[in-house]
Amino acid sequence: MELQTGNRFMEICDWIAFPTVIFRPDKKVIAANACFRQKFGITKEEISQRKCYQVFFSTDEPCNESDCIMGALLAGREGACRVKKTINPDGSAHYEEFRCLPILSDDGVVKLIVATVVDVTPSRMIEADLWKTKELLERIIRNLVKAVVAADMKGQILFMNESAKRLFGYSEKELEGELRITHVIPLDLARDIMQKLRGPDFGGVGKLDSLQMEVKTSSGEKVPIEMSGSIIYDEDGKEVASIAILQDLRPKIEADKKWERARLQLMQSEKLASLGRLAAGVAHEINNPLSGIIMYSHLVLEDMAKDSLACENLMKAVTQAERCKNIVKGLLDFSRHRETEFEIINVNDVIEEVLLLIEIQALFQNIEIVRNLGVDLPTIKGDRSQLQQVFMNLAINAAEAMKGEGKLTIESAFKGEIVIRFSDTGSGIAPENRDKIFEPFFTTRSDKGGSGLGLAISHGIIAGHGGTISFTSKVNEGTTFTVRLPVIKT
Repeated sequence: MELQTGNRFMEICDWIAFPTVIFRPDKKVIAANACFRQKFGITKEEISQRKCYQVFFSTDEPCNESDCIMGALLAGREGACRVKKTINPDGSAHYEEFRCLPILSDDGVVKLIVATVVDVTPSRMIEADLWKTKELLERIIRNLVKAVVAADMKGQILFMNESAKRLFGYSEKELEGELRITHVIPLDLARDIMQKLRGPDFGGVGKLDSLQMEVKTSSGEKVPIEMSGSIIYDEDGKEVASIAILQDLRPKIEADKKWERARLQLMQSEKLASLGRLAAGVAHEINNPLSGIIMYSHLVLEDMAKDSLACENLMKAVTQAERCKNIVKGLLDFSRHRETEFEIINVNDVIEEVLLLIEIQALFQNIEIVRNLGVDLPTIKGDRSQLQQVFMNLAINAAEAMKGEGKLTIESAFKGEIVIRFSDTGSGIAPENRDKIFEPFFTTRSDKGGSGLGLAISHGIIAGHGGTISFTSKVNEGTTFTVRLPVIKT
């Protein structure tokens, strides 16, 4: 009876283009269509003498694959399938899918099983290519330098790449929870962004070219970013998600600040160089007439009564002329118009020489001088007199800033170069004056005879030694001037 059923079934199925076979629950093959017989190289007479695993899996013993298929069929009385992978002689893979369907009796018992063999190699290869492409795209997105965030239309965050996790400070575990877009972008701003995305004015409908804004991290810190984004639509044109690409602007802002500082320093150096050249010429032109004025004034004074008003007034004129001459000398020093005498110097020795001179002055009597001088500092090549002038100027400026009371800390250390710091506890430098501090003739003490050349000259001297001079200052807390000088290379 089963054989007749099988034969009638196969007569119907002979026209089917893929191999088809029918067998019993005990795995005994009943019949197979022509395509099946041709594929496995078996005749009608031979097919009824075989078990299904002998045909499908080329083994004379029951195997796991056939047992799994039969177990699923008999237990659930529903279809089951398995995919068999074989390697061709050329090394390529070949995939066949065995699909089995049960034929049930009236009382629901599996009587026969119909199986087909379908070559699924093309679809498997397409799936493999799609999977590789998907993996590659995911890897690219996950490792992008820019942060990428995707969210559904309800605001639930679906994805953050590694850069976004670092930017916002959220862990993988937190992303698995109810993390919403409003955790990183304020609600009002998120609504404004969606409105721009849906409009045509910011890159086209569904796109946002560029927008600068602030987002917040998991710690609550506000971070400036530049964002571009788009809406993701399904095949019916319905909005299903949105994606944003974020660039952290902090490194760019910091780089811009450094560039601006460098630009200002360059401008300052150019200005000082130009003024130095001008000062040299002006100083020589003024110096000779000043010397004549002072000399002839002294000659006149010799013939005048010492207690006369005219003598007193002329003495004041001589004093002011002497002051002008000192300013001229400062201009000449500023222009570095004299020969510099370089020698091997220990910076600590120069500092001690300066301190020996200033500690006995009245201005420093109520100032605590703290020495933190490094031990065994490398030597430098410099002009001792010029460096004394710089350190003397820095010390006097500090004392005047403290109005003769406070603490002056002088430090020296080796950090790849010699670093000298003069730190005071004075009134500090007002923010509006900080860009002018090294400009010639700029002074906040003109009423006390300040010429405004001290720091400008110091800047020129240190630059001539291949070093730098800079400062930091806080109003009402104090100022620190830092001198950096190169050591002698051995």
